[in-house]
Amino acid sequence: MASNQRMRAIQYDRVGGPEVLEQVEVPIPDPAADQIRVAIKAAGVNPADWKMRSGLMPGPGAFPRRAGFEIAGVVDAAGPAALFRAGDRVLGWAQGGGYAEYALAGPLVRKPSGLSFLDAAAIPVAANTAGGGLAELGVKSGETLLVNGASGAVGAFVVQLARSFGATVVGTASAANQDLVRSLGAVATTYGAGVVDRVRALVPDGIDAVYDCAGHGFLDAAIELRGSTDRIITIADGAAADKGVAFFSRPGKDGLDAVERVAQLVASGEFRLPGPARPYPLAAAAAAQRESETGHGLGKIVLLPA
Repeated sequence: MASNQRMRAIQYDRVGGPEVLEQVEVPIPDPAADQIRVAIKAAGVNPADWKMRSGLMPGPGAFPRRAGFEIAGVVDAAGPAALFRAGDRVLGWAQGGGYAEYALAGPLVRKPSGLSFLDAAAIPVAANTAGGGLAELGVKSGETLLVNGASGAVGAFVVQLARSFGATVVGTASAANQDLVRSLGAVATTYGAGVVDRVRALVPDGIDAVYDCAGHGFLDAAIELRGSTDRIITIADGAAADKGVAFFSRPGKDGLDAVERVAQLVASGEFRLPGPARPYPLAAAAAAQRESETGHGLGKIVLLPA
């Protein structure tokens, strides 16, 4: 495909509300020697996307900026030193914006044949964060892990991965999501006032590690249950440093390995997603981010470029 051909992509030229996102036509990128270009079938919408767009997080380089980074699709071109070839079905990360018809790819894993592109786009970020965090905590068979926000995208994979390691998991969620947490394999309880007493009643022998996926002031309860700040991580509470707790944000190879494993287990039916994907057309990226900002609803919000 020649570089003078063009594609649709979503970009923004200033920070602001969802209305700053606009669909534009830009050149289709060409892969260099070790690069891969993916024809994107589905792109995940993540909180980091709208936090960067609104200025709550630093964005990728100068304006205009392309939105999105989580993708599933088909390799349509690859440099001679690339790890994938044209026709490979993949999921992972995009370089230079994933809300688009094509993107050069970051880390990728192969998409199992039994996994739809829609569901595949729900896996990379959540599974990467879940697996990397569990490795950071060193959770192993026979231990008890407390997961705050167990019904969310990351929390659901944390629960299922920890259970597959042989750990016992206690998961907090809203009253409405208790059955979902149980279906993932965790002992369920609600968060909020009294959570320390409820957890102690469920696991009187104590908690070995805590993975906070939801924030909402949970770290004080986590520290009380652990008796220290040891083996507690959060991905959601900006007060972590003030409390001496590790804020986990940069998974390594353990996280990427988890993406491949989770994709295979979701495809086989052994793992489940927290809810069905919620698809939007690419042109409705602003509406998709607006819904993501509400924090409501289970299941991944996904853009479909086709």
